[in-house]
Amino acid sequence: MVQSTAAIGAAAMSEGSPTPSAQPVPQAPPAAAPRQLPRRLLQLYAGLALYGASSALLVRGGLGLEPWNVLHQGLSERTGLSIGVVSIIVGAAVLLLWIPLRQRPGLGTVSNVVVVGVALDGTLALVPEMHGLWAQIPAMAAGIVLNGVATGLYIAARFGAGPRDGLMTGLHRVTGRSIRLMRTVIEVTVVATGFLLGGSVGVGTVAYALAIGPLAQFFLRIFSPPAESAPGTGTGTGTGSTVVAGGTPKRAILRR
Repeated sequence: MVQSTAAIGAAAMSEGSPTPSAQPVPQAPPAAAPRQLPRRLLQLYAGLALYGASSALLVRGGLGLEPWNVLHQGLSERTGLSIGVVSIIVGAAVLLLWIPLRQRPGLGTVSNVVVVGVALDGTLALVPEMHGLWAQIPAMAAGIVLNGVATGLYIAARFGAGPRDGLMTGLHRVTGRSIRLMRTVIEVTVVATGFLLGGSVGVGTVAYALAIGPLAQFFLRIFSPPAESAPGTGTGTGTGSTVVAGGTPKRAILRR
């Protein structure tokens, strides 16, 4: 999600969200133990719900949205559909592009399409519009930080890449171009299109692009489940960040 700011965000962290950032990328840990499944499921759905809620705070803040939501808001303005419904439709359309790219969706991929949009609309129904910088700036800041928390939660759950990240990694694999370049091209296109349709681009978009990578990296380390203990040793094999689209990119993908 990056616009003219997309260039800024992509340069800073390869995507306006938690993707290959300028920071060191941890290696993927061993597969999670089966007993961790309840925790991982809780993390997945809590993270996706919080992601939608964080996006709603940025909408209410009115100072600029994440790149993909610039497009969603622009389409919402043109179609009369809610931004959450547009997010679901766009996510499903992007998922269809996985077919020629031979990407494999996971539970997290499909859940991402639905849960984020529902949570976005649900939060907008509860949070009133805000007027004045004294209310807008805190809403923007809270939305960005909460988005980082949400990203760390659902990425660490290891249930598959979001549809938009899968598009990026699929194009990376098919074209041989870098993930950074693919992310930049996609998000500049998305933000430019959304802006022309009436989506909100502003200081919040820039702040999101610059902050989300470090925030997601930080919370990803916090929420990564402990690795399964090595047989016969009683000791863990370590914890760490995770690769969302396993086997495709060589770098961790930290975003929706």
